[in-house]
Amino acid sequence: MKRLLTAAVGVPLALLAVFRLPGWAFGALCAVAMTGAAYEFARLARAALPGAPWLALPVLVPFASAGLAWGITPGVTVDGFWALAFAAAMAIGMGTLVLLARTPVDQAFASVGGLAFGVAYFAVPVAALYRLQLRDPWLLFLLLAIVWLGDTAAYYFGTRFGRHRLAPVVSPKKSWEGALAGFAVSLLSVAVWSWFHLGGIDLELLAIGALTTVASQLGDLVESLLKRGAGVKDSGHLLPGHGGLWDRTDAMLFAAPVLLLLLWLTGHEIAP
Repeated sequence: MKRLLTAAVGVPLALLAVFRLPGWAFGALCAVAMTGAAYEFARLARAALPGAPWLALPVLVPFASAGLAWGITPGVTVDGFWALAFAAAMAIGMGTLVLLARTPVDQAFASVGGLAFGVAYFAVPVAALYRLQLRDPWLLFLLLAIVWLGDTAAYYFGTRFGRHRLAPVVSPKKSWEGALAGFAVSLLSVAVWSWFHLGGIDLELLAIGALTTVASQLGDLVESLLKRGAGVKDSGHLLPGHGGLWDRTDAMLFAAPVLLLLLWLTGHEIAP
């Protein structure tokens, strides 16, 4: 019941933000949400690597998000300066940060990798969400339908009919039956969106939607893997029935960049 009540409040608010907020405000809202998720990530990661400067992660995410969001040029290209700056920040910046934080040498390798992954993990989706909403809020609506409807179908169908475990070590409750149901519902949502928004079923968009759905489910599993390693079930308790911000955005972290990149690679113009 808590899960349904949280969704009943959260979904209308999210759609209101998608369709009513100007681009800069929507991007800022996404950055705030991802910064909160990054804080949850950092709090859990500290248990595995207590010597790493994890508090820097939620500080760096909004700056990296802004740089990526504004550095992506209209069309299918990325401004070379911003791409190089982001890569340099990951390589030079994270290494220097770990050095200056006096991280224990036996934790240095994992700390550099974890921080670099964490910044990209939370900042790249912000840029993707910002660009999708800026071009056409209905593209973002499509993404939300793929992720949310698929996740809901996987949860309820898997709970009722799941018999074969999808990833028993990582997430014992997830089943192949639930994953297939989620995939089917996500693909159906793409077909319905295409029919009403484009006037017909776009087969190329269906293929893009299928890959985005797979990315969404992988994002969910990756978060489960990391939480399993930290020995926790939920990343937080901010959202009743859903856990923390990271729990609620895990699938979107993979799905948003994949949808954006696939639309670019197939020649769909999504940046104004």
